[in-house]
Amino acid sequence: MPVPDELADPLVRAFVEAVNAGDREAFFALLAEGATMADDGSDRNLQEWVDREIFSSDGRMEVDSQSDDGRSLVVSYTNSTYGTMLTNWKFFVEGGKIGRFETGQA
Repeated sequence: MPVPDELADPLVRAFVEAVNAGDREAFFALLAEGATMADDGSDRNLQEWVDREIFSSDGRMEVDSQSDDGRSLVVSYTNSTYGTMLTNWKFFVEGGKIGRFETGQA
């Protein structure tokens, strides 16, 4: 199981570290202007989703595996709302920032 400092993509590594630290400012600094996201195949309002699913519910990512040069992860994701669930995360990078991420149940 890779720990964050073993993740191949530095942006994805910083994303996981920001989530696990509860560091909202660092998290948003990684995203491109106009970044988007999807949860279980449906586009969501990124700001509302992140606040609800990560920062106000103490979200944590424990990476189980990585592929696609570190831009696709299987994660045991835990928050105070849903407990722990196995999730997939895929990251799309543009201009040195994360332009989109997609997550959902694995």
